[in-house]
Formats: sequence, structure tokens, C-alpha cells
Amino acid sequence: MNEEQIIKRFRNLTVWKRGGERAPHKPLLSLYALGRLLQSKGRMISYEEIDRNLDMLLREFGPVRMNYRTEYPFWRLQNDNIWEVSGAEEIELNKSGDPKKSDLINCRVAGGFPKNLFNKLQADSKLVLKIVQELLDSNFPSSIHEDILQAVGIDIPSLGVTERRRHPEFRENILRAYEYRCAVCGFDVRLGIFPIALEAAHIKWYQAGGPDVEVNGLALCALHHKLFDRGAFTLSDNMKILVSAHANGTIGFQEWLMNFHGKKIAPPQRKSYYPDRKFVDWHVREVFRGEYREL
Repeated sequence: MNEEQIIKRFRNLTVWKRGGERAPHKPLLSLYALGRLLQSKGRMISYEEIDRNLDMLLREFGPVRMNYRTEYPFWRLQNDNIWEVSGAEEIELNKSGDPKKSDLINCRVAGGFPKNLFNKLQADSKLVLKIVQELLDSNFPSSIHEDILQAVGIDIPSLGVTERRRHPEFRENILRAYEYRCAVCGFDVRLGIFPIALEAAHIKWYQAGGPDVEVNGLALCALHHKLFDRGAFTLSDNMKILVSAHANGTIGFQEWLMNFHGKKIAPPQRKSYYPDRKFVDWHVREVFRGEYREL
């Protein structure tokens, strides 16, 4: 198995899909296991440890759900030929071919990269970082990559930042549509004629099939872009800013979030550029963190 074959296996992870719903379970589990490998920890990881940590990762970086069913990616990742499970010989599977979470814990089942794959990854940290970058680029916007890397214990300076492929005119079109200012706070600082820390944010993420068009974009300062992609706020039907009840803080919380709660975004220069409701609905379902605060 050469480098390209290894990269291809991670690139072709079978990720559950239904409509526009996000299911980052396998990518996050893979990133967690790669983080442990880079920290020189053991090959096999107990399901109990994975359950605890993957649940945390899904709550932080996945869509809000009633439960996160960590046993599914732990078990199904075997089908992608990058994972093996030990200690599950006596476990009965249900009709869908999945085990019970309680059985995985009680039987002390463990999972990890197959030995041959683990050894190749362990011997080539650059290959591991290539895989990490692909997993991030394919599943999450760049604004939250550093947060995910910190959460899985991967050294940020060791990972090169790459720009994903997007329509080359997307940023310029969005900034022009919003007249080169943040749609939330109005930030419009320039050096000469060039905007600083002003970004074109996708409402429905590119990684989830969101198109590079004006009605799927917002001009946001770097801070509000990150807050938007982490689900700290979203938009209402009439384009009001709604802050999540899970967001909190002291310094900056009032100034950068609550001062805008219930207020409308600065509109784009044309009505035809207004955010499309279907993209906003996706953000509410798949990114926004729970209920919004009272208006």
C-alpha cells in the first residue's frame, strides 16, 4: 500500500448522507485517531474512550442532534478499510449490522488503524498531515480548522494551510454585494484600497454542497465569520441576527454578539442578492447551536 492508496482510502470514506444533513462522525473519529498517533499513543483505542471524546467532538463541531450514536462510526469505519476492531467476537449485532453501545463498553472492545497502516502512518508524519488537511478541507470550513485541530490534539504549526478550490470571483462578488463591510457589525477597515479581515462566508457550507453564489454568501469580518460557522448566531426568516442560548462570555460577548441580537443584517445592495431562505434554513438545522436567546 503506497502513499496515494492510503490517501485515497481516507478520501473515500463512506459518509452517511440524507438531503443536506451533516454527518461528520467518521471524519472526526479519523482525525481523533490521527491525533493520538501523532502523540505517539497506542494503536488500539478503547471504545469507552472514543465514545467520550467523539461525543464531545460531535457536540462541538457536528449538527445539534438528540443523540450522537458514536457506536455507528466506530463500527462502520471497518468497511472503509482503515479500521479494525478487537474484542467483539461475542457481541451480537442488530438487523442493521451494528452493535449496542453497552456491549462495546462491557466487553471492552477497542478499535484502531490496522497494524500495517498504523506503521506506515507512524513512520511518515508528513503523510498524516496531508490526510488531516484533506479531511478538514472536505468536511469543514477553514474558519474552524484550528479549533478542530486543537480539540483532537494535533499541533497546529505543523499543518500547512491550504485554500480549497472555490469560484475565483466568489469573495469579490460577496464583498461588493455588501459594499465591502461586515453585514453584522459594519467593520470596513482598509489598508489603502484593500479590505482587511473581511471575508466571504458561505451560509450553506461549500463542503455540504453550498454554491459559490451571492444568495449563499455574507460579507463578514473575520470574527463574525468564525462565530457564524461555529453556530454562535444565525439568521431569522426576516434576516434578523439570532444569538444562540449556548453562547456566553464576559469581555466581547455583549459587544460582538448581544449588541446585534434581534437586529437585521446590513442588506446587500440588490434584493436579488438577499440570502436564499433554503440556505439559511440549512444553517439553522446543521450549524446553529440549539435555541436562540429571547428577543
